[in-house]
Amino acid sequence: MMIKDNGMEKKRYKHHILILGGGASGIMAAIIAARMGADVAILEHTKRIGKKILATGNGKCNLTNSCQESWCYRGDDVEFPFQSLALFSEKDTRKFFEDLGILLKEKNGYWYPYSGQAATILEALQAELERLSVPIYYDIEIKKIEFQANRILCFAEDMVFQMDKLILATGSKASPKTGSDGSGYELLKQTKHTLISPVSALVPLVVEGNFKSIAGVRTDARVWMTEDGKEMAEDIGELQITDYGLSGIPIFQISRFAARALEKGHRVRVHIDFFPKLSLEQLQNCLQKQLEKKEKTLEEILQGFFHKKLASFCMKQADLSLRQKKLTRKEEERLLSILKDFVVSIRDTRSFEQAQVCAGGVSTKEICSATMESKLHSNLYFAGELMDVDGACGGYNLQWAWTSGYLAGKNAAKK
Repeated sequence: MMIKDNGMEKKRYKHHILILGGGASGIMAAIIAARMGADVAILEHTKRIGKKILATGNGKCNLTNSCQESWCYRGDDVEFPFQSLALFSEKDTRKFFEDLGILLKEKNGYWYPYSGQAATILEALQAELERLSVPIYYDIEIKKIEFQANRILCFAEDMVFQMDKLILATGSKASPKTGSDGSGYELLKQTKHTLISPVSALVPLVVEGNFKSIAGVRTDARVWMTEDGKEMAEDIGELQITDYGLSGIPIFQISRFAARALEKGHRVRVHIDFFPKLSLEQLQNCLQKQLEKKEKTLEEILQGFFHKKLASFCMKQADLSLRQKKLTRKEEERLLSILKDFVVSIRDTRSFEQAQVCAGGVSTKEICSATMESKLHSNLYFAGELMDVDGACGGYNLQWAWTSGYLAGKNAAKK
């Protein structure tokens, strides 16, 4: 059947439910809707579905986490994701994948496929889509959405899709090589929904100054980020130092707060404690004990404490000589201050290409947390990263994909 758009005839495809986006949340929505007997299809604008799933957990697919606390999810409405998680929890996620035949393993609350391969998860999801005979349209870019009295139309270049229900699961603009190129934001404008500006999250930070002399160093550290002097976030773990700045999981965890502050033009600083397991007094005692021996230079002492490159770097920052064997009181205070509270000014985040997710998206104030249905348009639903919900590292963004996809698919198929 043909339909006209601006005088041009286009081939028409009709489904009860159409899902734009074949990522984790879109796939989940399709499976749940199909299991309920709905005529559902996925439309993916790249040549394959689930590409981002393969990159999660460094290719191991950290698909959820047993710890579900207030700090795990962020957004303007911090209660929104937890209202949804109460209806499809991390335990439900584990059961869903176990029912697909996936053997899971747990490490410190982090859940993975036993195979250690993200491909195991994607292949199981694809097999379920095939079993349910869910059609998938590949390599199609939707340009326009039109809401009519009793139907919704989505227009591509030479075809049009007609549906009763539409689920937008187009993702964010983080990691565009996986298909999340931000194209969904343009479609979102046509729905009149509020878009909270997307910024990079779970992303390295770019510092002011030069870190080339310590690039490649990895060390345990506690980091905390301040916005105009006010502490906003902290984390502890392995810090990775690069030629452009700071990376590693603790930096990823605080990066969305840094990105928001930078967007507002505020002063952003990251404080680093290179000895998080020692109090200032304990570290001072360790240093003084070594200095009392008068056998080693300060450089040799610090090399016994942590990475050689960091030892030299911190001494230079404290304006101390590598060959010193004793310290004045002021020199000692200056060195200890750098070791326990080294302050770095942040110039920027790395680009969306290096970000794992985005902070921002569709305002959740305009979405029902129990159904994922729009409060502005009946029969329009949302799933996944397109919404203003971003999770911490540790399987939380995938859990949000599973939860929101489940609720969107279930409720779209209901009526």
